[in-house]
Amino acid sequence: MIRKSPRKIKNAKKLRDYRRKLTIRKKISGSAEIPRICTIKTNMHLQVQVIDDVAGKTLFSVQTYGKNKVADKGNIETAAVVGKAVSEKLAAMNVKKAVFDRNGKKYCGVISAVASNIRENGIQI
Repeated sequence: MIRKSPRKIKNAKKLRDYRRKLTIRKKISGSAEIPRICTIKTNMHLQVQVIDDVAGKTLFSVQTYGKNKVADKGNIETAAVVGKAVSEKLAAMNVKKAVFDRNGKKYCGVISAVASNIRENGIQI
């Protein structure tokens, strides 16, 4: 992971998110058997990537924008659709366990909705 110098980040909120992200990434890593589920949330959209850190590859991604979008917005109702799509693709790959990476964001709202919907559909996080 390429790291920026924290002194270069002037916005206090972005600095807090970046520190939280580095702390999380020190502790977790994904493999082919237990991949890392990384959520990226913006003001308008939501993206979830399933990553194999050992090989350095993204296995697949599900998002609310682009050609292969599953929904239109980045709200809690959409997070349920995205979480279900991720769990279906993981089940098709015969993956039962995964590691959840919230990417420096707080575990509330949309981020927790994605994680809970992945759990409800049979994937252990």
